[in-house]
Amino acid sequence: MTVVFFLAELGDKTMLATITLATEHGILGTWLGSTVGMVLADTLAIVVGRRLGARLPERAIRIGAALLFFAFALWMFVEAASA
Repeated sequence: MTVVFFLAELGDKTMLATITLATEHGILGTWLGSTVGMVLADTLAIVVGRRLGARLPERAIRIGAALLFFAFALWMFVEAASA
């Protein structure tokens, strides 16, 4: 499973942005900044997820997530069609 995850994430926008920043601004600062940013984003997702999970039934969360995915997909299709 680790290999599949690695291949799926290989070349994503965040990785490419981090590599670009490291070539222009140094490795240590870029590593620290990207690590702190990732930890903060993950912490926010965990806190919000735990609070929503404690207050909403699982079915409501699943339906909400499905609706959000559908809305974003529709938005992307509309953007692609108008480009």
